[in-house]
Amino acid sequence: MTTPDSDSLLAEQLLRLTRRVHRIQKHHLERSGLGVTPAQARLLRTLAHCDSPPRMADLAERLEVVPRAITTLVDGLEGSGKVRRVPDPTNRRVIRIELTEDGRKALRQLRGARMSAAEEILDPLTDLERQVLSGLLDALVDGAAPERTREHGQGQGRSC
Repeated sequence: MTTPDSDSLLAEQLLRLTRRVHRIQKHHLERSGLGVTPAQARLLRTLAHCDSPPRMADLAERLEVVPRAITTLVDGLEGSGKVRRVPDPTNRRVIRIELTEDGRKALRQLRGARMSAAEEILDPLTDLERQVLSGLLDALVDGAAPERTREHGQGQGRSC
């Protein structure tokens, strides 16, 4: 049985781990030399998972930020040639955002930086501990026990 004190300690540990993960990922991202911020990297990863180029409003919703933040991120990425704005083929007033070839190359490099960061973070754990952690994190991210998540089809990604 958990107590309020043990739950408070767990919450603090999760927050400390989150800060450590962000710090290590940022360090590996800087070492990659891509000149991409963590927020820009997140936008690139989101674009890579979209079935078709999304509208900026779709990106804002998906990333849970205000549309102005997406405009700033897209401006920076467009300036470095990693994304481009394209008109919607069915409605000229709508602008969509798509990855360029440079953006795809950057994503490959970003994946390497993320893998290096993950290896650094997970290095102290055995294979069994990593499996247990994966199951626990799935339950926390999905907000349900792994069995219920699979039964109800939750935890699956969505397209833009």
